[in-house]
Amino acid sequence: MGFFTDTSVCIGCKACEVACKEWNHVPEDGLNLLGMSYDNTGGLGASTWRHVAFIEQIKRPGDVVPGREADAGESVLTESVLGEFSADGSRWLMSSNVCKHCTESACLDVCPTGALMRTEFGTVVVQEDVCNGCGYCVPACPFGVIDRREDDGRAWKCTLCYDRIGDGLEPACAKACPTQSIQFGPVDELRERAQQRVGELQAAGETGARLYLEDPDDGIGGGGAFFLLLDKPEVYGLPPDPVDTTRDLPRMWRHVATAAGALLLGGLAAAVSGRRGS
Repeated sequence: MGFFTDTSVCIGCKACEVACKEWNHVPEDGLNLLGMSYDNTGGLGASTWRHVAFIEQIKRPGDVVPGREADAGESVLTESVLGEFSADGSRWLMSSNVCKHCTESACLDVCPTGALMRTEFGTVVVQEDVCNGCGYCVPACPFGVIDRREDDGRAWKCTLCYDRIGDGLEPACAKACPTQSIQFGPVDELRERAQQRVGELQAAGETGARLYLEDPDDGIGGGGAFFLLLDKPEVYGLPPDPVDTTRDLPRMWRHVATAAGALLLGGLAAAVSGRRGS
């Protein structure tokens, strides 16, 4: 089970953020008034499991807003069916971000206590009563999702409302979303739905529409939460090509073992040679 987030219909209402906090009793972490955006949470963290990003795109020098003919040397901004540029050359892209519940989960792999577990729904959950606050999972996450709270030091993140889906209910954020930007269900079905949606948008002229983390052959084995974006992932603050940070560990340890074995054999050879010489 997982999430498909269609950012093309996100209106930035933040109902998902509020519903997540209320249902999961996530403590208030204050308003981060950045002074540069309507976004007042800044990003995901131990006390922000859903984060609605507001990305304002502004016309660059030399660009021309669609609808006006370009003069010599000027370029025309790519026209968008959704999130159209206004008369002054700006538009908003909005996206509700969340833990990706990776198929290949580095946070789970590095946890020494088993606090992070894979559920029967394929999601990744932190068991708060088992977490010892070591923090190994924090740098392991390629998306910077998981974090520790200052008051108790334990790691926290989205559980995909494990308690709700266990009772046959949809997660609180999806339930609260008024535009169905956040959709919940079997991941295979969501992927088919997402592909169809991308095709519809591209056929309508939204050439920037693309899927992110839906591919099971990507660097994390596909996300249990994936997204339809209207621009490149990095525009939304997402890594363009995320990779499981523990993927190369077996190969690295093999190299270490080989080097250690060679060093040991060299030492033994030197010791034997020294005895013979004496």
